[in-house]
Amino acid sequence: MSTSNRNLGRRRLLQGVAATWLLSVSRVGFSATSDVIAVRLWPASTYTRVALESNIPLKYKQFSLTNPDRIVVDIEGMKLNSVLKGIPALVRKEDPYLKRARVGQFDQDTVRIVLELKQLVTVNTFTLPPVAKYRNRLVLDLYPLKELTEQDPLLALLEDYNKGDVSRNLPEKAPQSGQAGRDRPIVIMLDPGHGGEDPGAIGKNKTREKDVVLKIARKLSALIQREPNMKVFMTRNEDVFIPLEVRVAKARKQRADLFISIHADAFTSSKARGSSVFALSTKGATSNAAKFLAQTQNAADEIGGVSKSGDRYLDHTIFDLLQTATINDSLKFGKEVLNRLGKINHLHKNSVDQAGFAVLKAPDIPSILVETAFISNQEEERKLRTSHFQQLVAESILAGIKAYFANGGMRVR
Repeated sequence: MSTSNRNLGRRRLLQGVAATWLLSVSRVGFSATSDVIAVRLWPASTYTRVALESNIPLKYKQFSLTNPDRIVVDIEGMKLNSVLKGIPALVRKEDPYLKRARVGQFDQDTVRIVLELKQLVTVNTFTLPPVAKYRNRLVLDLYPLKELTEQDPLLALLEDYNKGDVSRNLPEKAPQSGQAGRDRPIVIMLDPGHGGEDPGAIGKNKTREKDVVLKIARKLSALIQREPNMKVFMTRNEDVFIPLEVRVAKARKQRADLFISIHADAFTSSKARGSSVFALSTKGATSNAAKFLAQTQNAADEIGGVSKSGDRYLDHTIFDLLQTATINDSLKFGKEVLNRLGKINHLHKNSVDQAGFAVLKAPDIPSILVETAFISNQEEERKLRTSHFQQLVAESILAGIKAYFANGGMRVR
């Protein structure tokens, strides 16, 4: 490949959008004319996320340069402040993608951020509107990129990925054929909620939901790996943010039989306590509490649909039938898990609740969301921090999985 073509490929691949960390820069020095109020940088083995938070939507231009390879972001209508000046200090030595960062006032109304790279990356860049505690955000996700080849289809696939087409290479039907647990192993996808720059709920003693649920998921994964007729995957096994759409897509990619999203509950009242299990509701939340939870959990992303036939009436009917059957399976599965959780902790509600959680929307995979306990309740926060309670939760979920399949499980698909 010629040098000009190689540089063109680099420029094309260093265009894009998406992802994560929570290392907020202090607002000290924040002036009335400056709009950037926080910068977060989150390095992980999967990708590195750089997020700029602002009072108003940011206008920007992004391009790439070589020798050395670097990404340049020009933010228009911006004055340099202490928050932006702190960006270079956020770059970690162990970051697999970023070598260093520079920030300066490029001209009177433009701040330039230069991210020097350790290796070629593909960049997913996007903006997010205010939601929950976050204001307007500009996000750059840096993903690893293998050495360029002369195959143009590779460039096309990466461009499709940057456009968010995660369904492109997914199987048409997620679960495998045959009876799970009898004809083949049961494939289970564990989904520790939140991660990276999204800490989830935070208890009074600073316990972060993302940390607790990852520990529980790892314990559950270890238990499942000992079962001869089960196979387990995790949407994340480190402190990294994974978009909701990608979590569901990963379950479909692995042709999962069950999807279990693990969370730690929170509410405005510290008196709320107990474990809960949720399944999807296509008709909206079944209680005010469920509606409240669904709204907070869905804040990060939206979920796309499934493959369509082109006949919208047929598609709607098939989708309704498939999802209704899957929800029924989810409710049966959720009941088994809830019954076991009730033996180790108070139950917030004695039946499986339903809400429109985006992460439960795989139409052909029975899916539940387990709220292990209320992290906003000091007593339950204390329990969530202990390895003993985390192990009990993991054992209870596994017992629910076994009971579900022992009692007939889901239909042969």
